[in-house]
This record gives sequence, structure tokens and C-alpha cells, in this order.
Amino acid sequence: MKKEIRKRVAAGVLSAVMLCAAVPVTTAFAAGTAASVVSAAEDDGTTQIYGTGFEDGDVSAFTGRGGVETITATTEQAYSGSYSMCVKDRAKNWNGPQFLLDDKCEAGVQYTVSAVAKTEWYNSIKLSMEYTDASGERHYSNLQAQTSNGDWATFSGIKFSFSEDVSKVYLYFECNDTATMYIDDFEVRTAPVYQIQKDIPSLKDVYANDFKIGTAVTTEELAPQSTKDLIAKHFNSITLGNELKPESILDKSATQASGSETEPVINLASARTILNYCRDNNIPVRGHVLVWHSQTPDWFFKEGFQDSGDWVSKDIMLQRMENYIKNVFAALEEEYPTVDFYAWDVVNEAWLDNGSPRTGGGQSENANYSGWVKVFGDNSFIEPAFEYARKYAPKNTKLYYNDFNEYMPQKTDAICKMALELKEKGLIDGIGMQSHLDVGFPTVSAYKKALAKFAETGLDIQVTELDITTSDTSEAGFEKQAEMYKGIMDACVEYADSISAVVFWGTTDDKSWRAAKSPLLFNEDYTAKPAFYSIVEGKEPVVTTTSTSATTSETTTETTTVTTGTTPGDDVIRGDVNHDGMLNGFDLALMRQYLLNASADDRNLILDSSVDMNADNEFNIQDVVTMTKFLLGE
Repeated sequence: MKKEIRKRVAAGVLSAVMLCAAVPVTTAFAAGTAASVVSAAEDDGTTQIYGTGFEDGDVSAFTGRGGVETITATTEQAYSGSYSMCVKDRAKNWNGPQFLLDDKCEAGVQYTVSAVAKTEWYNSIKLSMEYTDASGERHYSNLQAQTSNGDWATFSGIKFSFSEDVSKVYLYFECNDTATMYIDDFEVRTAPVYQIQKDIPSLKDVYANDFKIGTAVTTEELAPQSTKDLIAKHFNSITLGNELKPESILDKSATQASGSETEPVINLASARTILNYCRDNNIPVRGHVLVWHSQTPDWFFKEGFQDSGDWVSKDIMLQRMENYIKNVFAALEEEYPTVDFYAWDVVNEAWLDNGSPRTGGGQSENANYSGWVKVFGDNSFIEPAFEYARKYAPKNTKLYYNDFNEYMPQKTDAICKMALELKEKGLIDGIGMQSHLDVGFPTVSAYKKALAKFAETGLDIQVTELDITTSDTSEAGFEKQAEMYKGIMDACVEYADSISAVVFWGTTDDKSWRAAKSPLLFNEDYTAKPAFYSIVEGKEPVVTTTSTSATTSETTTETTTVTTGTTPGDDVIRGDVNHDGMLNGFDLALMRQYLLNASADDRNLILDSSVDMNADNEFNIQDVVTMTKFLLGE
């Protein structure tokens, strides 16, 4: 296995070099007039948008978020040169310098930001982004946090992007107290643009006869065209990473202004970019999530919908729950009648690993506390949540309970017991196994035991948030990750009769919520990792065709047998370098590998292995060109 994976690693690297080179980005925006010290070289195809080391004393591009900050150029501290930007008189931890991007950067283009920062003593410094959506709601995204021990902390090449339907886009710095901050060598550049690999199998086609293959995406993540291309090639289901969670769609100000104690107002502004993309590209959506302790604001459970209010009664909360669920489905039906919301997570993460309910309390007290348990006293809120979802959800929408660490035996049992009770009442359609895994835990066999128990309920199963972390990013580490991915996907195929979807939680490693441990199938340059090759190797893609009308969407799957290549008379198909009976990107990658790494004598030895694509009794670049054209349909 390890030998084969190493072969795939080499092929993947070679393919990346030849097909996914950086494409220069041009822009109409000039670098900032205050630019002085610029750290990045311009030989990577990128363009500087703005850069400054504050050597000319100009800090006019930065304003204070709190309106009370004093922002000056100073010689008190400097990382390079003699000056830095000093930010003092910060009244709150979120006060700090902000940099407006609207007039310098384009929507849908990916950029990088670099800077150094320090405080007077030990502190956590955050670099974040803020934007305002079409409804006027502000959104915040932490890009990176660094620790300063009174020394300079480095923020290097951090990617960001934003969509065309937002405004007032800022980069900003903050820290966890009101200490004076110093910023130096601030730079914004266009990021390298990569083309996706087109000569590798499509995941959705490879598993077309088994289940849907999905991904999760945030608005920011979706902005680059390369991400859109990757999704279009590999996935036929999308989960909105954050944008349909309660805190994203509950409109606090409108709810408070309504004067009602039981009628939460829903606003889909934060979700529109992704939902528009799904609508325009006919991609089905997994709804995530209706009822969840996390990312549900405390005010939702308080009298008058006020943060300072008392906790409401169970009866009031039931009315709020029903109206909230009703209004979510009504808003989606009104704005996105043609989008196929084929599944919804009704309740998420209600059980602890030991099979007991969460502790009741607000998010402001503890992120693991549950406002639902605080009001209801236990998990008795789950059944009415499913009752209301069944009442108001579209008829073709399946309803799921979703949880993590679902392979922990006591939690598995608690979920199964609950699910069977709901099934008996006709309220639930399936169980969502999040599947946030690591190469070291759990074992594939332990995961399969949980999968088998869930399958025994007779309910549908969806793997809803699959990723597998590794702390070892060496070749050996990625081999181990690939073996784990293969084991999990093989288990899913074994239970394909019970599984309708497998969803990966993110697109590329750098955009993952677990980015530090490289958990996904694609690198930040969109090239496939060994994990990808491990789950498609030996599987024949199925050709899918999609028909769309104004009101309905229907996908028809057809298995197509394709005869490829020319047989040279010895049962070998020209171009089938790995002898798996198919012509695809794996064969092309191996041809390139042989061409670049083999000597002339070695190339003569492998002539009979079908690398002679053009049948001229030689193996050279023309064979690679012929194979490439064949795969592109030319």
C-alpha cells in the first residue's frame, strides 16, 4: 500500500507542476502611496495592492474601529527601518486599527495580507476581517491569531477574499486587552491563482452509484473562481458552513422591533451568496442546522429577546421554536423555490460523549452549555423540534439528527435510542455522522461498529462533516492519512445501501477549520493529496447528466462503458500505463513521471507497457501530448 501511495504522491506533484502553475493576476488598483518596505518578491505572479513600512510617517490609510484610538507613526518601536504604526488609547479589546479594502480590492479575487505586530507585554493579537452584507448586518472572520511576548509576531501571506454582494470590507487588528499595539511592514497582495486538476477523476462520478459526494463551504471560501471550479468538478451537494446556523439567520434587531415574544425574524442575507451559487448551478443543499446549543445567541432564549432578559418559560420557548423553524422554511421557499434542500440537520450535538444531555446555560457562560437544556431541563426539546420540522419542511426534505464523536459507544447508544423513538413516531429520516477524525483515533473498525449500529435502526445515514487530521505532514504522514481515508470510504461503500451522502467538511486544507492538521483531500493550491488518490484508485467513474427546468431539478445517472485507446496486439491498451483497464489522469501522470525521471535506456525498457500512445515505437513528449489531447476530447 505504501509503495502505491508514494507512486501517487509523485504523480500528483508532477501533475501539479505541469497543470496547476500559478497564473498572474492583473488589477487596476495601484499600490498605496505610502508604500516603503515590501517584503514579498514579485516573481510569483502576484501584484502588490498596498504596502507600507510607515517610514514616511503616513498612517492615513488606517482608522480606529472604536473611534477613540490614537494612531500615529512612531520611532518608539520598529521591526524594519525606523518607524512603525502605534495604536494607543484603546478603550476595549476590539479597538484597533482597521484598513478599508473596498476601494483597493476586487470581489471574487483572492488576496494575501502580511504584517508584523507586537504589544507591550504578553498578549494574543488577532488579524481579522469585517464586512457588511446586503441587509446591513456585519460579519466577522478571524484570519489568524499570534502571541506576542513583548516581541514581534509575524502574520505572513494570510489569504482572504470576499463576495460581490458585500461592502465596508476591512482588515483589522485587535488583542485581548487594551494594551498599546505596534504594527509594521503591512502589505496586501493578490494571491497566486491556481487552476484545478482537470485530468483526475471526479469524486461525484466515482461514487455516483453509491451516494452523493458533498462539501461544506463558507461565503469567503467560495469567492475564488478556483474553488467554484473544484466544487463543480467533484461535488453534487453543498453544506453552508456557517451561513444557515441560528446566529447567522436570526435577525436580532428586527425581532426586537417586532414587539412579539414568540416570533423570531429570519434574514437570509448571510446565506445568499452560497444559495445563489447553488441555485444557479443546480447543486442540492444540506441544510445545517436548525436547533443547536452552539452559535445560537443567548438573547434567543431571553425575555423580550434581550441579552439582559430573564430566561423564558418552556411554553414560550416552544412557541419560539415552532415559529423559528416555520419561518426558516418559509423564507427559503420564498427566496429559493428551485433549490433542492434534500436534507436538513434538525438537531445538532445534543448528547455528550457519555450519552447524557449537555449542561444547561448560556453561550456567554460556557461554549459547551446549552440554552435549550437551560429552558427545558433536559433533552426533551428534541422531539418537538422534529415535530415542527416535519410539519413545515418540504415533503422531499429528509430530516436528520447530527452529532460528532458518534463512534463513542455510550453516545452511539444514546443516539440510536433517541432515533428509534423518533422513527416510531414518523419524525426522523436519518442520522448524521459528522466524522471529524484523526489518523490516530478512532480505528476504522471502531468507526464501522458505530456505522453498523446506526444502519440497524433502518434509518438513512449521511456522513456529514468528514475530515481526517494528521500532525505528520511528511510523506509517511500523508500515506497514513490516505490509508485512513481509504478505510473510511471503503466502509461507507460497504454500507452504501444505508448511506445517501458523504460530505467533506471543506474544500482545501488551508480553508479548513482544522487547517493546522491538513485534514482534507486537496492542498491549498487545489492539487490532489495522496488521500484523494487512495479513495478513487481502482474505481470507474460513472458519467452523470443533469437536466434542469424552471421549477424542478432532476439528476439522471447513467453508467457508461467507454472503449479507449488502441490495442497493439498484446492485450495492452495504449495509454493504460497502470493496467487498470481505464485511461485517465493516473495514466497521464505516470507517463509524465517516466518521461521526466527515466533515462533513455529505461524508456526503451518500458515501451511495451503501453506508454507509446501514438504508436511510433518511441516514448517521448509526443506520447504525453497525444494522451493529454485524448483525455481532453481533442
